[in-house]
Amino acid sequence: MIVERLELSDYRNYESLSVSFDPGTNLIYGNNAQGKTNLLEAVFECATARSHRGSKDREVIRFGREEGHIRLQAEKNGRPVRIDLHLRKNKPKGAAIDGVPVRKVSELFGVLQVVFFSPEDLKIIKNSPQERRRFIDEELCQLDRVYTSRLISYNKALLQRNNLLKDPKNDSEFRLLLDVLDEQLVTYGKDVMEERKAFIREMDELTAGIHQELTGGKERLHLIYAPSVSPEQMEEKLFLARDMDIRLGSTSVGPHRDDMEFELDGIDARKFGSQGQQRTAALSLKMAEIELVRQKTNDTPILLLDDVLSELDSERQERLLRSIKGVQTFLTCTGLDDFVERSMDVKRKYRVEANKVEEIIHE
Repeated sequence: MIVERLELSDYRNYESLSVSFDPGTNLIYGNNAQGKTNLLEAVFECATARSHRGSKDREVIRFGREEGHIRLQAEKNGRPVRIDLHLRKNKPKGAAIDGVPVRKVSELFGVLQVVFFSPEDLKIIKNSPQERRRFIDEELCQLDRVYTSRLISYNKALLQRNNLLKDPKNDSEFRLLLDVLDEQLVTYGKDVMEERKAFIREMDELTAGIHQELTGGKERLHLIYAPSVSPEQMEEKLFLARDMDIRLGSTSVGPHRDDMEFELDGIDARKFGSQGQQRTAALSLKMAEIELVRQKTNDTPILLLDDVLSELDSERQERLLRSIKGVQTFLTCTGLDDFVERSMDVKRKYRVEANKVEEIIHE
């Protein structure tokens, strides 16, 4: 899987941009706030229909413009693929695959597989459960369109139920509608939890081996799925929590409250792990993500490394770089780092400055 060309129009700080990339390692460097991350964000959005920053469409459109465009040309399994995104301030985004408009932007999931790795990902263990759920859902949605459909259906029913709970009525119609939404939550929620459980089990197997290598066999990492309720008990727990949910105006039971735990030698890494241990565990997780995509798709993902090497010590840098051989990589940094030059076979270098991207042939 290779990104060949990226074209931007009125996206973030770029009025107009067209840049080609190498199938190997592409080094993108420049001072802060010049637009390096914006390039990676655009690639990520073509794969997932959303910004990795959580930005809304109106926030990524260039200031003073009403719409923006992303066009990405890629190669997948030897065949060309083109993705077009039309971003509009006051309307939902439009998308097309190979020139054919899609009915739902969720149809983009699975066309490209990307792994995004930023300094914030190194904090995934100590951050909120929402961050860990987002990691699970982003990867599963790229790998399994059925999961994507079920998650969308669950979230839609959850939104409707929460809206209903905010305006409760003591009548039969209110209770009947609540019964219908509860049934939908249980149906889709069970499927979501089963898929997450299987995903974390697969990731656990991969992460354990990678982590042992990173630590020289000194530590054992174990990933644990921590649902708020078991699939078997969801219907009962949802019913028992109904009166409380009505008082609070929100739904307290379901996979929207799931979590994932990291256990190091039997100890909760979030509570008792050092910063170094947490970072190593997070690195193991991201490296396992790359391997899982390889296994599931018989292809390599596109790797987006956003200034992450500066957050790792030299040993962890080297191990990460060794693990990405054969993967098209986009690496951002503030300067041409000698270590990167020595450790990676950098195919192309790009300097980002003053809203321009310049390929550096000799420097």
